[in-house]
Amino acid sequence: MARQKKSLSAAVSKEIKSKFDLNAFKNKKGLDKNIKFKDQEWIPLSKAFQDVTSVPGIPMGHIVLLRGHSDTGKTTAMIEAAVAAQKRDILPVFIITEMKWNWEHAIQMGLDINITRNDEGEIIDYEGNFIYVDRETINSIEDVAGFILDLMDEQKKGNLPYDLLFLWDSIGSVPCDMSLKSNKNNNEWNAGAMSTQFGNNVNQKITLSRKESSPFTNTLVCVNKVWTLKPESPMGKPKLMNKGGYAMWFDSTFVVTFGNIMTAGTSKIKAIKDGKQVEFAKRANLQIDKNHINGVTTRGRIVMTPHGFINDDPNELKKYKNDNAQEWSKILGGTDFDVVEEGEEVGDISQFEKEPE
Repeated sequence: MARQKKSLSAAVSKEIKSKFDLNAFKNKKGLDKNIKFKDQEWIPLSKAFQDVTSVPGIPMGHIVLLRGHSDTGKTTAMIEAAVAAQKRDILPVFIITEMKWNWEHAIQMGLDINITRNDEGEIIDYEGNFIYVDRETINSIEDVAGFILDLMDEQKKGNLPYDLLFLWDSIGSVPCDMSLKSNKNNNEWNAGAMSTQFGNNVNQKITLSRKESSPFTNTLVCVNKVWTLKPESPMGKPKLMNKGGYAMWFDSTFVVTFGNIMTAGTSKIKAIKDGKQVEFAKRANLQIDKNHINGVTTRGRIVMTPHGFINDDPNELKKYKNDNAQEWSKILGGTDFDVVEEGEEVGDISQFEKEPE
C-alpha cells in the first residue's frame, strides 16, 4: 500500500511539473535576469611573476591577498599591478595605512606620475592618473571600508567612470573604531570589524562588479603581513597567521604568499667595491596558496629589484647588473665591483600547516 501511494504521488508530481512553466515563473519574479558573469580578465604582472606562478597576474573583479613577512615582494607586486592598470585605463586607488610608501620607488617601477615643483625646483606634490589616501584621513578599518564604498557609490552615480583597482597596504596596520576609542588594540574587535565591514559589505560589492549587468569591474588587492604560530608539539608544524584575522582570507579568491614561514627567508644580492655596497636585488620564495579562478597553485623563486621582478636566472641577473652598472658606479666609484649574495637560506615554503578553506 505504501509503495502504491508513493508511486501515485510521484505520478501526480510528474504531471504537475509537466504543466508548470518554470521560465514564466522566473520571469514573473525577476529571477531570469543579470545572472551572467563577465569573461575573466587579468591585470598582468611582470613576465617573471607569470613564469614562476603560471598565472597572468591579478584577476579582475576579485579579492586578492598578497601576504608574507616584511620585505619579501608584496609591495613590488602591488606596484606592478598599479603600473599595468594605468596602461589599461584602470584607475589605481592607493590606500596606504602602513605609511612606508615611497613615491621615488613607484616612479622607478614605472608608475605614471606628474611631479609638481616650486620655483626652487623642490618637489611639492605628486599628481596623475591615480587616487592616493593615507593615515591623514584613514585611521580605522571602518575608514578604509567607508572610503572604498564611497568611491564605488560615486562610480555608480557616473561621477567616476573608471574600473577601480583598490590597493590597500596593509591589513592589520589600522585598528577598528572601538579599539581607537578605547585606546586598546583589541584583536577580537579588529577581526570582528574586518568581517563586518569587508566580509559582509565591501567584498560582496567587489564580487558583484563581475556581473554582466555592472558597467565597471572593480578589484581589491590587500597586502597582509604575517606572523608565525609555533607548533604546540614537537610533531606539529608552524602556521603562518595573517595579521588582522582571517576575514580577507575567507573572502579572497586569490592568495599569494611571499617568503618563508618562520622568517622572510630572503637572500640579498649586492654590488660591493672598496667597502661600499649597493643592494640591488633580493631572492625570495613565491607561492600561490589559493586560486579559485583557474585552480593553478604553484611554487617557485623570484628576484625582486627596485624596478620590479626578474626571473631567478643567472643570465637575467647579469643583464640587470649590466643595465644598471653605470648608475651604481656613482656610489661605488667604478664599475669593477664584485657581486655577492648574503642572507637567510631561501628554504621550502611548503612545510607549514594548511590554511582553512
